[in-house]
Order: sequence, then C-alpha cells, then structure tokens
Amino acid sequence: MALLVLLRHGQSEWNKENRFTGWIDVDLSERGIEEARAAGEALRVVPIDVVFTSALRRAKRTATIALDVAGKTDVPIIEDQALNERHYGDLQGMNKEEVARRFGEAQFTLWRRSYDVPPPNGESLKMTQERVIPYFNQNILPRLREGKNVLIVAHGNSLRALVMVLEGLSPEQIVTTEIPTGVLFGYEIASDGSVRAKFDDIRQYAANATNQATA
Repeated sequence: MALLVLLRHGQSEWNKENRFTGWIDVDLSERGIEEARAAGEALRVVPIDVVFTSALRRAKRTATIALDVAGKTDVPIIEDQALNERHYGDLQGMNKEEVARRFGEAQFTLWRRSYDVPPPNGESLKMTQERVIPYFNQNILPRLREGKNVLIVAHGNSLRALVMVLEGLSPEQIVTTEIPTGVLFGYEIASDGSVRAKFDDIRQYAANATNQATA
C-alpha cells in the first residue's frame, strides 16, 4: 500500500487579485508562502519518497518551502509541464469579475467551470485531463504500485483532472469539486493501482497509521 498526497500550490499573486492565471508564471503571495509552510508542518509526519510538480513557479516554490519546513530536503523533485494549470487562453491575466461583466455570467461560468468547453484559444478541463492522466499513468502510478509514497504539487484544474479519475466522478460532479490552495489531502493506493481510501486531511492518515502501528 502506498500514499498519494495532493497539494494545490499556495495562493499566488494573481489568485489574490482574482485573475485567470493559467500558464502565466506568477509567484506566491505572502499568504501563499504561509500556506506552503503550513503544508510543510503537516508533512512532517508523512513519509514521502518522491515529489512531482508542474513547471510553474508557484507550484515548484510551494513544494520546496513545504519540504524544507517538513525536514525533507533530500526528497527528489521531478517537474513537468504536463501537470501545469489549465491554459486559459485569451482570458489569462484578466480579472474574473471583468470577464463576467464583459461576456455575461452564463458564458463566464461555462468557460470557467464546464468540463469540455474551452475558453478562446485555451483548454477545457477535458483537454487538461488528456495530458495529466497519461503523465500520471506513465510516470507516477508505477511508483505507487511499487509502494513509494508520492506527493504531487500542482494546480486546481490539473488536480481536479486527476481527482476525477481517482474517484470516478462524472463531468457533472467534477465541475462542483473545489480544491483550495495549500490544503493536503490524499489516497491510499493498492499495488494494483486502485484507490483503497481517501483522506481529506493528511493528518488523518498519519493518525490512522500511528494507531494501526500501536494496535
């Protein structure tokens, strides 16, 4: 049995400004740095063998801060743009309220939250999933099957794309699934690659593991 831990990066400067960020390489805000540190505190009690991040600064910095706080600076980090945030195309850099006013609330919601409707020159969640899942299956799942504990530090939509598959969610269910910044959650993965349990708070997993060890 292995542990897959997922972490959305800490709040970015453009999260704070309510902008569509996508592949624009913005940094963490002060709050985002604190969220990364808090994630690191929670990671202290969880063994991690390898970390995967996107190629974007906000994810990579969250990972390095969290590992430093957790005392796990020797854990290898592998980055790949396959785990990048959904590309928002022409909307990147625009304020979300401005987009809603300009194009109407219905169109704004369709671009932002639908499963298979992309914004102009951008990606839908379905398109994001078409790069995330093959990368996961080829590079991450084999390590989990070997019993290695894996941490993925990525983005709201790249993680939603993965969660949809791990939990078997429908397109209707995934559009209402929220992944907050800086919060660790995870899954127990069996040697056949199946999900055996989900932990909404990684400290819950650590407590259960401790109880099982002392029982």
